[in-house]
Formats: sequence, structure tokens, C-alpha cells
Amino acid sequence: MMRLGMIGLDTSHVPAFARLLTASDRPSPLDRVQLVAAVAGGSPGFPMSRDRVEGYTAEVAAMGVTIVPNLRDLLECCDGIMIQSVDGRQHLEQAAPVFGAGKPVFIDKPLAASLTDVLAIAELGKSTGVPWFTASSMRYSPGYPELRQDLSIGQIVGCDTFGPSRMMPGHPDLFWYGVHGVDLLYSFLGTGCQQVWAVQTPFTELVMGRWQDGRIGTFRGIREETGCSGWGAAVFGTTGNRHVTNSYDYSALVNQIVHFFLSGRSPVSDAEMVEVFAFLSAAEASRNCDGKPVNLSQVIDGARQGG
Repeated sequence: MMRLGMIGLDTSHVPAFARLLTASDRPSPLDRVQLVAAVAGGSPGFPMSRDRVEGYTAEVAAMGVTIVPNLRDLLECCDGIMIQSVDGRQHLEQAAPVFGAGKPVFIDKPLAASLTDVLAIAELGKSTGVPWFTASSMRYSPGYPELRQDLSIGQIVGCDTFGPSRMMPGHPDLFWYGVHGVDLLYSFLGTGCQQVWAVQTPFTELVMGRWQDGRIGTFRGIREETGCSGWGAAVFGTTGNRHVTNSYDYSALVNQIVHFFLSGRSPVSDAEMVEVFAFLSAAEASRNCDGKPVNLSQVIDGARQGG
């Protein structure tokens, strides 16, 4: 039985994931792991964390998970770690000792609150040889994996996704919720985006990316206070077009997380996990300069220089 631990009990994902990982009748492969311990964590200056960590910690403890006081104790009793902290600014600092201990790590959305931190996390994985994984639940929610395998549409030549666009202090606007729609976009188009354009109004964000082979992908982020958002993807192929408008399903993501821990291999390449955030960063930069095109290489170079 592989023992898992959590860091950061301040997001709604925590009780949802914990229920799946502690249920007495959990199906395979979830029955091959056990959530055994957690560190409450929290970010006192971040209201979404400060106001929820106590309640979620109590929920998780009631499921039989041991709450330990620090990361050192967690690493001693666990074989794999899930970083759940809602404040993405904490993730690099929390991940570093996990990589140092040689423990595989899943990092929940957003992977970080800056592209600089994203690159640092990827470098830690590379330098230590420790597997790591991050993804949105949308990538694996019912309907989307099936659409990716639909041979009737032929070769995928483009994709449009949409979803809610919420903002959160301390995070680039699109990192917070835009990551879900953009991760879904990448699940269809993969790596290779070269250039991004983005515009914003009080109602929506619209981001367009051009891939090196000429494919176009877009993400529309909808402000929930101004209209019906929902989730969806339209995929355009050489022999057909299809769309899906299903919402998220945590159980599908948790299954992928468990497969990751058991196999020691991320289902998404390091390059793709990083490029999702380069895309988001390029979109922020484009929006801030009136929609002018921004190359992903430009924002990656800037992030490597610490800016």
C-alpha cells in the first residue's frame, strides 16, 4: 500500500480528493494507495486560505487522516506527496524539500503564481530525477478523453475551449481559473505554440495561440458575474468537427494522480506542463500591451532572468 500525504488543507479540492482516497470501498487503482497524513499549512494573508483551512483540516481529520505539524514529519511517513495549497505562491517553497527527499509530487492548480516559479519547479524535477505532475481536472473529465480518441474527426487542426475566468489577488489573472481551459486546450493540441494574442473586456478574456505547424487554438474566459460560463471544447479535424460541454469531475483526475504515484511517470510531459504556463504568461503580456502578439520564447527568456 503506497502512503500519500497532503500539504495545504485550504482548498475545496482537499475534502473532495480525501474522500476518494480514504473510502473503504474505493475501486482500483485507488485501493492501492492510502491518504495517511497531512500538514494543514495555510496562507494567513490570503483570505481564501485563512478563512477555510481550519474547517477543511477538521474534515480531513474526521476521515482518519493524521494531521502532522510540519513537512519533515509528513515526509517521514509518506511515499508520495500532494501539494494542495490554494495559494500558488507557496508551491515552489513547499515542493523543494519534497524533491530533495526524493518523493514523487503532485502539485494542484495553479502550479505556481509566476512563470519563474514554474521553471524552477521543472528544474528541480530535472535535477533530482523526481517525477512530478500537475493538471486541471478538466483534462480528464468525462467526454474530453473520448473526444481526443475520436478517430472520426481525423487529424486535429484546431481547438477552441471556454470556461469561467475568475481573478485572485497575488496571481496573474489567467493563472487562477484560465489554467483549466488552457490545460484542456493543450490536451488536444499539445506543445508547439509559438505566439499568443489576448484581449480583455469587462465580460470576457479571449486568447488565441498560433502553433508552429499552423494550427490555431483559442481560450475564451467568461466572467461569471456577466454571463453564463460553463465549460467546453470544440475540436476541428480534417474529417470532422466535434464539441463537448461537460463540467469537471474530480474522480477522473484523482485516478490519474494515483496512476502517476504508482507508476512514477507523469501522464503529461514536463514540456507540456511548463508550456501551459508560458502560454498563460504570454497572454497576460499581450493583454497588457493592447493585444499585440507575444512569443512564448520571449516570456520564457524573461522568466529565466527572474522577471
